Amino acid sequence: MYFTLNAPYSPSISQQEAIDALTTHFRTDQKQTLLGITGSGKTFVMANMIVAQQKPTLIIAHNKTLAAQLFTELKDLFPQNRVEYFVSFYDYYQPESYLPTTDTYIEKDSSVNVAIEKMRLHAVSSLVSRRDTIIVASISCIYSLGNPNDFRTMAVPLITGHALKRTALLKSLLMIQYERNDSALAPGKFRVRGEVVDIIPAYENTILRVILEDNYITSIKEIDALTGDVITKIDETVLYPAKQYVIPEEKKQRALATIRKELDAHLPSLPPLEAQRLKQRIEYDMEMIAELGYCSGIENYSRHFEERQAGEPPYTLMDYFGEDYFLIIDESHQTLPQSRAMFNGDVARKKNLVDYGFRLPSAFDNRPLKF
Repeated sequence: MYFTLNAPYSPSISQQEAIDALTTHFRTDQKQTLLGITGSGKTFVMANMIVAQQKPTLIIAHNKTLAAQLFTELKDLFPQNRVEYFVSFYDYYQPESYLPTTDTYIEKDSSVNVAIEKMRLHAVSSLVSRRDTIIVASISCIYSLGNPNDFRTMAVPLITGHALKRTALLKSLLMIQYERNDSALAPGKFRVRGEVVDIIPAYENTILRVILEDNYITSIKEIDALTGDVITKIDETVLYPAKQYVIPEEKKQRALATIRKELDAHLPSLPPLEAQRLKQRIEYDMEMIAELGYCSGIENYSRHFEERQAGEPPYTLMDYFGEDYFLIIDESHQTLPQSRAMFNGDVARKKNLVDYGFRLPSAFDNRPLKF
């Protein structure tokens, strides 16, 4: 589907000149700058550039407020296309840290905004399923997000008339982090009643009802979660993971082996107290991952799960766009310096955690991107 602009007005003369100049110069140099005072219609120029490029678009703003404003304006300008909002889902976030001067360890603590988490998942699912997607993001999009290939390949295709055993469907749902709850259905959960499986995708508000018979899908319906009324019948759909970070079983086993290898190699470099602390912490995390598939602070092992080399940049939202997309950095004089400060602050905090036996050196590779 193509990007289609819906506006009751046309560009002014100066706006059209800017659009033409940007479009022409963009063919030879893909780094262009748009200057304009507040109220001069830069967002409308952006929208016209998106139509001219016809590529999935990422717009990065330096804070949530500006991102929300851009999201609202672009949502009105592109009603037929996917316009998504991707910002940090934390209402409160205290990162893990260690203060050696007072021997104080501060555990990670956070409060997640469920509504924003759902919007992030909706943004990612739109991006992997449709090219006519615009994502307005805050600078948090430069943080690690998980392997986009795993997100795509672990998605569950559902097609009416295709063979599918109920046990296979339930196992697939659990693998992509959906939780079974037969009494209270909510986004990211599913319930089972005989051969009927009701699912609320983590990024939607409606129920997806899958009816099975003789190991075949006989019907897929979209159901209103409040009234129980059928909204529409569906021939086929794809159910994306309930979390942004999903790990195939075979990768989990390989990751546990490389975590153990790194631990054994790093322990001799630490003093006895720090070595004992690190050994206890990492082995406890490994047991949790082996048994439950996750642990507190699992993001610190992302390099192992994603099978990256030391120093390689993490996967972020940008990797979900692929090679060919349109990037707009709004208020770049503030956004880019902010990204550099985020990287430097992350390194300084983690250095103490690594030096004093709280984390492995691979924790450095769970980091923001740097420009």
